[in-house]
Amino acid sequence: MTEHLYREDAYLRSSEAPVNEITPEGGIILDRTCFYPNGGGQPGDCGSLELEDGTRIPIATAVYSKDRSQIVHVPADGTELPAGLTSGAKITVHIDWETRYKRMRVHTALHLLSVVLPFPVTGGQISDGTGRLDFDIPEAALDKDELTGKLQDLIAGDDAITQEWITDEELEANPGLVKTMSVKPPMGSGRIRLIRIGEDIDLQPCGGTHVSQTAQIGKAVITKIEKKGRQNRRVRIQLED
Repeated sequence: MTEHLYREDAYLRSSEAPVNEITPEGGIILDRTCFYPNGGGQPGDCGSLELEDGTRIPIATAVYSKDRSQIVHVPADGTELPAGLTSGAKITVHIDWETRYKRMRVHTALHLLSVVLPFPVTGGQISDGTGRLDFDIPEAALDKDELTGKLQDLIAGDDAITQEWITDEELEANPGLVKTMSVKPPMGSGRIRLIRIGEDIDLQPCGGTHVSQTAQIGKAVITKIEKKGRQNRRVRIQLED
């Protein structure tokens, strides 16, 4: 299995690892990586892989293998893999930090948005500097400015974001931890990763990357609230840099 270095250190920008396999499609599988693979509404990281001779391979994204045991680094379209890229070759991984950090800030802001709007989440998406959550909300008027103020108050609290792990059985015994209606945390490995904000602001299963303090999000505003069905409301946020 690929070792997921980003889980322990979301601020790790580079890492070294040997090549395990080159897939028939040209994907590159390493022993370990700091690249986040596409999933949970968060896009896979982009960046590059550097060979020992300095040759760089541009990576457009990272995805899970079919059995989800490995992370596949997907080269940018039109990239010709160098001859030196073989199983066992030593590689240095470089993520596009500016893009990753924006996604980390958005992801944490969306967790706080689920605190501001404590309703079941029906969907979501993280982009570069923007994001959205869909909520199952009964008919009600939602004020963008009021909600932005509450969101910004939580951000300004500068609370720590930490992680902890529970077993599958513990999650089953505490179904209230799961806010998402459409996507359930992957189970079967024996343990589930939780992201905690502050002591008791928020706690929910999540496999994505986050900032370490809420103040690092900066200013985030709610830009649009859309009606997507009788009770479904789509709330969009944007980082204001």
